Amino acid sequence: MSFTTTLSTPNHLTHHHPHHTSHAPHHTQSLPMATIIHRHLAPLRHHHRLLTVAAAVRQPDTTLWTPTPLAAVKPAAESLFNVTIDVSEASDLASTYTVAGQYLQIRIPNVEKPAFLAIASPPVMAFTNGVFEFLVKSVAGSTAEVLCGLGKGDVVELSPVMGKGFNTDEISPAEKYQSVLIFATGSGISPIRSLIESGFSADKRSDVRLYYGARNLQRMAYQDRFKSWESSGVTIVPVLSQPDDSWAGETGYVQAAFARAKQLYAPDSTGAVLCGQKQMAEEVTSILVGNGVPNEKILKNF
Repeated sequence: MSFTTTLSTPNHLTHHHPHHTSHAPHHTQSLPMATIIHRHLAPLRHHHRLLTVAAAVRQPDTTLWTPTPLAAVKPAAESLFNVTIDVSEASDLASTYTVAGQYLQIRIPNVEKPAFLAIASPPVMAFTNGVFEFLVKSVAGSTAEVLCGLGKGDVVELSPVMGKGFNTDEISPAEKYQSVLIFATGSGISPIRSLIESGFSADKRSDVRLYYGARNLQRMAYQDRFKSWESSGVTIVPVLSQPDDSWAGETGYVQAAFARAKQLYAPDSTGAVLCGQKQMAEEVTSILVGNGVPNEKILKNF
């Protein structure tokens, strides 16, 4: 640990006292370094211990949980499941879902840790069908794995809907933002489905592309929806990182496939939507910003 790091005053101690250090007695500078460090850190250690103890004592769950029954759990692809939850008797909860890209927490009885999940169905489905739909990746030992093993009628608890979702006002009107480039990997396609099926005037734009990455076709959910997505104005570019020999489409990673594509978009009339693997999001953002697309036109849901 460097002395510079050790002696820097934490922000929360200086934020309201910009001249904090000017009040320190000058003679402290002649003290041994170890003494200064000890004096500086001792009250912080004590303060930290108090906070730790307080946090351990004061941890009631203030989340408003709504019990809801499962309507269906069905395979969507390898390791992925479509989970449908009945919210027809939970109108207060259903009404909090207003923007594609929002998410919530799901809690399962006798399972300690809740899971964060983006809602895959568009908001209108909560009213027309009385359901929230999710695309859930079953990971060994996780809450998601337990959820994917449940069935119709099993009760789970939902938190209120959270997050700002995809702010499509940033890429509207369609006449001005003619290109919308969408990127998703794995279960990150979940809120993208909500976006596409909510509608963002894709048919009024000249170039709407979805780069959708998965390991192989067996791991690619929603293939049965591709035709309707295409008819709404979205061109789908599947990208497989480990395809079999019969695959003739794009291979590798989404960001590489996009980098290989001809950059035909005009930066000042282009928007983008990203969801999925962190490295993909960072690299795609870097490519877009490097080509002149403003950062605020690159939409994320977290």
